[in-house]
Amino acid sequence: MKIGIIGAGFVGRAMAKLAIKAGHQVMLSNSRGPQTLFSLKPMIGSEIGTAAEAAAFGDIVMIAVPLTAIGQLPVVEIAGKPVIDAVNYYPERDGQVAELDSLSTTTSEYLAGFLPQSKVTKAFNAIPMTDLESEGLPAGNPQRRALPLSGDDTQTKKAVIALYDAFGFDAVDAGALSEGWRFERGMPTYCVRMTESKLRAALEGAVRSQEFLRSKN
Repeated sequence: MKIGIIGAGFVGRAMAKLAIKAGHQVMLSNSRGPQTLFSLKPMIGSEIGTAAEAAAFGDIVMIAVPLTAIGQLPVVEIAGKPVIDAVNYYPERDGQVAELDSLSTTTSEYLAGFLPQSKVTKAFNAIPMTDLESEGLPAGNPQRRALPLSGDDTQTKKAVIALYDAFGFDAVDAGALSEGWRFERGMPTYCVRMTESKLRAALEGAVRSQEFLRSKN
């Protein structure tokens, strides 16, 4: 599979390394241009390009940029494609977003509003990248860490679940894209190591309220 990654920070680079190790082709991009990524091709083995080129390259496209950058995404090149949303909302970095502060939408639905013709699945946002690179275990290991996902497109979910498994993690489907709040920043499942059964229970028992999130952020 070809994976186009928009964003070449910790998330994008970790994803690229693991995907290449698993046998996929990857193109990394950032907002500053491929010339700033020239060392990644020999270091990681990925292709490099502009955001539009990475989007066109990918059979699936990963968005791994700050929330403030999603308005600059190459919408035309991403249209119709499966998208992995690894974006998190950090008000201290991104500024206040009224729709997210009021809990009237989720980060992934907010992103999907910028990509109306794409098939967005929320994934890879609820684990530190150092853990993603180091904590993978073989399938069937009782200590294997589980990671959540949510989305409305079955085929995109299947692709994400396959990547989780290839990287050494179990997957727990939290449901529709609108259920992605269950593992957003500040929730009990966010960046906490859990096995499949524990993560499933934590997702089902999650409570969404402004008071709770303020107490955690």
